[in-house]
Amino acid sequence: MSRMCEGRVVVVTGGGRGLGRAHALAFAAEGARVVVNDLGVGLNGTPAADSPARHVVDEIRAAGGEAVAHGGDVATGAGAASLVATALETYGRLDTLVNNAGFLRDRMLVNLDEDDWDAVVRVHLKGHFLPLKHVAAHWRAEAKAGRAPVARVVNTSSGAGLLGSLGQGNYSAAKAGIVGLTLVAAAEFARYGVQVNAIAPAARTRMTERAFAETMTAPEDGFDAMAPENVSPLAGWLGSAARDGVTGRVFEVEGGRITVMEGWRAGPTADKGARWTPQEAGEAAVKLLGEAGVPGAVYGA
Repeated sequence: MSRMCEGRVVVVTGGGRGLGRAHALAFAAEGARVVVNDLGVGLNGTPAADSPARHVVDEIRAAGGEAVAHGGDVATGAGAASLVATALETYGRLDTLVNNAGFLRDRMLVNLDEDDWDAVVRVHLKGHFLPLKHVAAHWRAEAKAGRAPVARVVNTSSGAGLLGSLGQGNYSAAKAGIVGLTLVAAAEFARYGVQVNAIAPAARTRMTERAFAETMTAPEDGFDAMAPENVSPLAGWLGSAARDGVTGRVFEVEGGRITVMEGWRAGPTADKGARWTPQEAGEAAVKLLGEAGVPGAVYGA
């Protein structure tokens, strides 16, 4: 039986650990040749001693798959360009980009340094934009040459980006930005055969192990709801050619649960047909709020 990603070439950023590692192994198990990108930094983005991308490549090859490591910084133009070049030079094609790289520098806003803001927004949001830009340029050239790609992008947002999270203003802002980027890319790249979606995963990784500390022990029923491997099946499906027409969507994934997230859309509206006075505007707003749904709580509130 043919595997879902047989013959596809898939790039996974931040693929050395956690969700990225799970995605890389899952794509390889479905027949993909995988470019495993990881800068090899610690949880806060500072350099680490080992090469996690190489370890994942070794795992894939030991299981009979094909993979190559890439250690560039995808939040730079040169690093993102070399990522695409690695796929094309090694395998001659590129079908799927999984944007996953990230790290944390958590602080309450009043204590959040400008450098910590810039660093997190850079690696998450810019680290999504630049690989997407470079791979889309390749796919656009392919489409113009008459070789329309069946191309896919899977971006990684977070519940923090959808609802907010106390102590994570930088991370929440970056992850919310990724949702906006996903919507724009899906609309712009549809003409080239590119589908762009995002997942908002909840899983136990280096970034979340403190939040999920109470679930670290093995569950009695054998199902570890916080295992990152639970997220990868949906990422694999979104990155495959299995379904056409799914684009510009955000899916929350946790354990055995998949939810289609519905973002900002028009709710209750009042139109005076003329300029409001401040008093009138306030009265109208209070009335509309009474008709609107209650927003979800910010994580940690």
